[in-house]
Amino acid sequence: MSPPLAAAGTLALGDRAVHRVGLGGGRIPGFADDSSAALVLRRALDLGVNLIDTADIYGRGLSETRIAAALHPYPEDLVIATKGGFVPSGAGPVPDGRPQHLRDACEGSLRRLRLDTIELYQLHTPDPAVPFEESLGALVELREQGKVRDLGLSNVTAEQLARARELTPIVSVQNAYNIRRHRRFGADAVLAACERAGIVFLASQPLAAGRLPGEEALLLVASRHAATPGQVALAWLLQCSPGVLPIPGTRSVRHLEENVAAPSVSLSAEDVAELELPADTGSG
Repeated sequence: MSPPLAAAGTLALGDRAVHRVGLGGGRIPGFADDSSAALVLRRALDLGVNLIDTADIYGRGLSETRIAAALHPYPEDLVIATKGGFVPSGAGPVPDGRPQHLRDACEGSLRRLRLDTIELYQLHTPDPAVPFEESLGALVELREQGKVRDLGLSNVTAEQLARARELTPIVSVQNAYNIRRHRRFGADAVLAACERAGIVFLASQPLAAGRLPGEEALLLVASRHAATPGQVALAWLLQCSPGVLPIPGTRSVRHLEENVAAPSVSLSAEDVAELELPADTGSG
């Protein structure tokens, strides 16, 4: 295992312990072939990554299929999290929180991942056309049937998280969060709610979809630490809250190794203040 990853400790995701840098599966469909994807996936496990997050919408199932092709049978400590609640359309993914769709989506994920039970199944997004409680109820049924172990939410507000927790235990929330968003919008209400409840916050888009590396503050702090801007951005996330678990995606073994080494970057109070200075950084 990567020493920095081991030193960063673990978080309790349900009854499983996961290291504090995971691997996002959104870029897995972008590999040229299965073998190229397998190189990154297997290297992630070598480095100690034991949480891989994916979704049925990523490559219309290709991300899940490639994860299984590379890693099945899975190591006992590996948690594969996936999501359902979007469907493809000509204009891009659109929400579909109908209970029957979510049941079908889960069955498809089980089949592609070659699993009997999904460790963490997440509602990918609330559907404004479907009552939130109906969508969540479908996931509760899946858990009662043994098809999923724990439930998570994605792309939710603090109010939706509170409503969900009135109905069922929630072990994680996955929302976009990064230093760019923090500068623009300030403290995150959903992250604060997760902190109070002891819920893991899976930070998606931790590198702002690649829009961070050229930012001046990141470059300056990175130069002080002999680190990359991406490592500094991940280190900031790890230090901003003990419950944050970034899930950067990548199609490069080199970038994967850089990401997993990010916990070795220890930011000073001066570094953090400089990074958090409000700036006109555009959309997060």
